[in-house]
Amino acid sequence: MEKWIIVLVLLSSACLQAQDVPTTTNTAQESSPAPANDNNVTAEPSQHEKAEQELKEQERQRILGIVPNFNTTNVQNAAPLSVGQKFRLSFHSAIDPFEFVAAALDAGYSQWQKDFPGYGLGAPGYAKRFGAAYADQFSGIFWGNAVYPSLLHEDPRYFRQGEGTVRHRGLHAIASTVWTKHDNGTWGPNYANVLGNLTAGGLSNIYYPATDRGVELTLERAATVTAEGVLGAIFVEFWPDISQKLFHHN
Repeated sequence: MEKWIIVLVLLSSACLQAQDVPTTTNTAQESSPAPANDNNVTAEPSQHEKAEQELKEQERQRILGIVPNFNTTNVQNAAPLSVGQKFRLSFHSAIDPFEFVAAALDAGYSQWQKDFPGYGLGAPGYAKRFGAAYADQFSGIFWGNAVYPSLLHEDPRYFRQGEGTVRHRGLHAIASTVWTKHDNGTWGPNYANVLGNLTAGGLSNIYYPATDRGVELTLERAATVTAEGVLGAIFVEFWPDISQKLFHHN
């Protein structure tokens, strides 16, 4: 079932501040070297500090000012996230108010289509569909973006290319569901995403009606979520370009 991903736009703006360079009029000072002062030496930020700075920027990313886009980075050499940062990013995404709105819309569409008839209709049926929709979302994010990436040392973020040919960028987006960056900087199979989708699909057998359980339906749900992930990655990759054409801004 389509999730509500086709509303994505990456909001990023850069604030530039001009700094005046002080000049001296004392020629004696210009000709003599300044005394060394260890207090003026700025230490390079650690990998964890760098990741924290980048993560804070990501956590402000919203599409159209509403839809969260926390899991995308435009920094190709972004610092690896710690286990705590991966869990924080996933929970920040999972409990965002828009996730509840998306679950409510999903449940409404599901009830309109009379999906999962075992839930019944009316308010009780809608409440069950809403709970199942949000549980699917939360479970997918928790396992695919936090637990497995931490265990397998994989980066759960989408690394947007932002430049290159349409074909190259499109293939990069499509491949992101099965190929990802690892914490050591190398790229390899995206086991976390695949296992996360399968785990979420398997756990859904706990709360879906008996007629909508089983291995076949679990694999079908996992495949659907994977396909939605591909569409979402493609949209995140190209939406800033489309947005620039539509709204005429950078």
